[in-house]
Amino acid sequence: MSSWLQTAPGQYLLGWEQTQFDLAVADLFGYNALQLGLSELDALRANRMPHRWLALPEELAPLEPLLNSPAGGLAPKSPGRRVALITDAAALPFPAASLDLVVLPHTLELSADPHQVLREVERVLVPEGRVVVSGFNPASLWGLRQGRGRLGERLGLAGADAARLYLPEAGDFIGPWRLRDWLQLLGFEVESDRYGCYRPAVKTEKWLQRTAWMDPAGARWWPIFGAVYFAVAVKRVRGVRLLGPAWKPRRAVASAPVVVTNRH
Repeated sequence: MSSWLQTAPGQYLLGWEQTQFDLAVADLFGYNALQLGLSELDALRANRMPHRWLALPEELAPLEPLLNSPAGGLAPKSPGRRVALITDAAALPFPAASLDLVVLPHTLELSADPHQVLREVERVLVPEGRVVVSGFNPASLWGLRQGRGRLGERLGLAGADAARLYLPEAGDFIGPWRLRDWLQLLGFEVESDRYGCYRPAVKTEKWLQRTAWMDPAGARWWPIFGAVYFAVAVKRVRGVRLLGPAWKPRRAVASAPVVVTNRH
């Protein structure tokens, strides 16, 4: 994923997603915010919470030799970004209801168990906390191009153009409709979603610029077929509502006539 993000379509994708994250998190308030994965993107830079952390899985954390280590050990480092912790996204080292915001830039599709990652996010979020998710849309020009490459690989067309993948080989697509179902099952309510990156699956900056007109056209005419989707969801916790008794006291009828029986 990191090497693909250095390509022309990768930079195009990062530019669009950075704008969306800036808009989504700018007005979210609280104390603790966490970004899980994708150190190339500063998804929390527009947020004003006092504690903002970047967490990476061990396999994605870049390594460099320790300068002061006589044994020549290794330490995680992200260029220009400080990695707060190395952790498994499916087992977060935070107590329940301790984070106000969690952002997942392509984290789910790169995870071996994306549903468990969402369950962990639900556990660590406070009630009314937000989760922001971005991912590749399989129902898009980029998704169709990637699907053609996967099919070519299964058919054994090695070296053919049909077998070449356009997007990173690692990970698996999670469609926005599937993500919405998962969020609803975990008690989240999707506040907003949007799509972007409507340009075709080309690899050069020249052709990306030539097809720039497709971004405004796609947003207007085929909005759900963008190469990337972006969703903001809030954790809803249903409160306990006290119910009154099922029975109702019988009302005394003040105006009821009194029957007097004459005794003989």
